[in-house]
Amino acid sequence: MTDFQKSRGDILQDRKKIFEDVHDDFCNIQNILLKFQQWREKFPDSYYEAFVSLCIPKLLNPLIRFQLIDWNPLKSCKSRLCVTSRAVQCSQDKNQAYPWESGRINYNLDNFIYKFDSIGLKQMPWFTSIGEFMESSMKDAGKEDSSDRKILSAVINKIVIPRLTDFVEFIWDPLSTSQTRSLITQCRTILEEHSTCENEVSKGKQDILKSIGSRMKKSIEDDVFIPLYPKSAVENRASPHSKFQERQFWSGLKLFHNVLLWNGLLPEGTLRELGLGKLLNRYLVTALLNATPGPEVVKKCSQIAAYLPEEWFKNSTMRASIPQLENFIQFLLQLAQKLSRSAIRDEVKEIILILVKIKALNQAESFIEEHNLDHLKSVIKEV
Repeated sequence: MTDFQKSRGDILQDRKKIFEDVHDDFCNIQNILLKFQQWREKFPDSYYEAFVSLCIPKLLNPLIRFQLIDWNPLKSCKSRLCVTSRAVQCSQDKNQAYPWESGRINYNLDNFIYKFDSIGLKQMPWFTSIGEFMESSMKDAGKEDSSDRKILSAVINKIVIPRLTDFVEFIWDPLSTSQTRSLITQCRTILEEHSTCENEVSKGKQDILKSIGSRMKKSIEDDVFIPLYPKSAVENRASPHSKFQERQFWSGLKLFHNVLLWNGLLPEGTLRELGLGKLLNRYLVTALLNATPGPEVVKKCSQIAAYLPEEWFKNSTMRASIPQLENFIQFLLQLAQKLSRSAIRDEVKEIILILVKIKALNQAESFIEEHNLDHLKSVIKEV
């Protein structure tokens, strides 16, 4: 890791030298676009006849790639308030490990700076410069169908999406929620807000979404492993077998959550196949069937239901849940039946609430009628 950080630091340091002998008019994207803007304003006919909008993405390609050297779509764009060296006045007491223990920090606002874990695409100079260039083009009433409006989409399709695809295929860890959330944020910027050039972007969109789906499928196949031990081996929750099984289950559930975070970006069919078909039914429900019925199992079921996208159950006329949840529903009914005969009957209401949440209303009503749980009928009537 130390070698990597050193190599990265060397690259970023060398990057500063690339354009050190180049005039700003030839390496500053804003200055370059300003020249084209002046051409467009003074000689619009020759500008549009030259098909400049097709040339600009190619012309800016190396300059944008230069700005993307340090871009990491897997890092959060959140800012952190950092203390500069000017703020700290070192204490004479050598036993004090932290300067704030001595109370000798200069709290002048000039001594604090905001640092970003990573910069988002929208905050990059090239992005804002192209956006302003396109906006000025749209103000031209005589050129409402200006091809300049497609420049940003073309840049994203030819430069950003291939780079993002490399991150997805070779660096992104689908088990990391922070990486997944950051990647989703960047994908929303690219795929939803800037799709002016429909034909080209649709292909780029298909490529990146296909890569995301393939990467998650590989993670499910390679990273998820929940061992099934005899119940006698896991009855003692302090045993190594029980601890390992628990850790693996929650790891699988975390991946389940991360997969479903893509709701709204990935096709619904893909999400159901990966999240429900390959992960929930094949691993999580199987592990739950092997567990001892009790509050801990109900807690896990509640967490599974909490991760399911609410959009899947918004239809007010639904009385039966989606087909891929049938195994999960049957397990919930079996669990409720076992708990209703034991001393832990209070958990049955929680199971009914889960069934209601995922719109398994017919099964919930039948269970309540069969077991004479009249006090739970109100739970369904509230839906």
